[in-house]
Amino acid sequence: MNQSIPYKIYLEEHEMPRQWYNVRADMTKKPAPILNPQTLQPITEEELSGIFCRELARQELDDHTAYFDIPQEILDFYRMYRPSPLVRAYCLEERLKTPAHIYYKFEGNNTSGSHKLNSAIAQAYYAKKQGLKGVTTETGAGQWGTALSMACAYFELDCQVYMVKCSYEQKPFRREVMRTYGAAVTPSPSMNTAVGRKINEEFPGTTGSLGCAISEAVEAAMSQDGYRYVLGSVLSQVLLHQSIIGLETKTALEKYSIVPDMIIGCAGGGSNVGGLISPFAGEILKGQANYQLIAVEPSSCPTLTRGIYAYDYCDTGKVCPLAKMYTLGSGFIPSASHAGGLRYHGMSSVVSELYDQGLLEARSASQREIFQAAQTFARVEGILPAPESSHAIKVAIDEALKCKETGEKKTIVFGLTGTGYFDMYAYQKYNDGLMEDFAPSQEELEKARANMPQTGK
Repeated sequence: MNQSIPYKIYLEEHEMPRQWYNVRADMTKKPAPILNPQTLQPITEEELSGIFCRELARQELDDHTAYFDIPQEILDFYRMYRPSPLVRAYCLEERLKTPAHIYYKFEGNNTSGSHKLNSAIAQAYYAKKQGLKGVTTETGAGQWGTALSMACAYFELDCQVYMVKCSYEQKPFRREVMRTYGAAVTPSPSMNTAVGRKINEEFPGTTGSLGCAISEAVEAAMSQDGYRYVLGSVLSQVLLHQSIIGLETKTALEKYSIVPDMIIGCAGGGSNVGGLISPFAGEILKGQANYQLIAVEPSSCPTLTRGIYAYDYCDTGKVCPLAKMYTLGSGFIPSASHAGGLRYHGMSSVVSELYDQGLLEARSASQREIFQAAQTFARVEGILPAPESSHAIKVAIDEALKCKETGEKKTIVFGLTGTGYFDMYAYQKYNDGLMEDFAPSQEELEKARANMPQTGK
């Protein structure tokens, strides 16, 4: 054990980034533009501002500005829980008997319990600055809804959350945290919106999906004066805000002259893995370094590993702009047995393009595998990880065991996006031996892709 490297690497307050990093600026081949669903032409900032706050629409469409200043009000809020620690997993290394060095960037040390707060506070700030009354959103496992409700309470904004129905039922305590912060939480699909009623009619008894909840949240925003829609993942603006994770990780590693061999993140819509890898991908793009970047997704929602790269609707109701991304089809609804988040049918356009260019690898893992990894981690590292984070833990353990076999001394870094204390229903199913693995059949995937738009692009 290298005693010169502390158990936890904390950055000083002055070392916290003052700017977000936009990896698109350093990509020679940019992500394809998002399209207006009516005209199928690249959407304009004016058109996008009808859905999102003006400044967020500007950030979404900016492929050329490398760094965006973080407003002072957001920096003041970040100081409540940032910089977050980079932790050396000495106990996990010892348990695995591996020569590898394992580090994790822990984003669960805030009340919302996850990395989602990094973007939630930014989006709430821009809504408040624009003079809006409130915002609407969707949430899957509840991390994003919890973070946004906290951010909106801070800025005294109304917050309306459409929560995927199976999560609404399985995770009542996450729901109650949102309500405690003042949010109105509705199970989706609901009968409150036209698109919700339509989805319920087409899919009787459906347990919902993020695509359904997005459609409802967008309709709710557009039908109320003084409201805009905000999204917790997928969008380029979200990856921009989440780049603070990767920037802090990079600064902490450089502080002790640590050079990572691989960086691993869980992948659902792309907010965590995209934010974690962005500065490292930027170095690769500029020819300054070479890292192995790995995205890990659930085998029950295998967007990168089994999806296709094409333009698709971002929501089930087909009211949102179209994005070119790896997708399973906007009609895809994950199995109700899916225990965590990471249940979106598509992947961030930025992450998708990096993957398509071969800068990023993708792997999938089954539920029982990831809960086994979570259990191993919890028993030696003292943190109960969120199911989402446990996808990254699983692959980090796999890679560390490979090092044990080969004798290689690699440095592995992964993102621990949050804690799993609101996921005890899933942990109970795993501990009782009732958890099932599920992977969609090819027939199911083809059915979900049957109504994808034909853009000719």
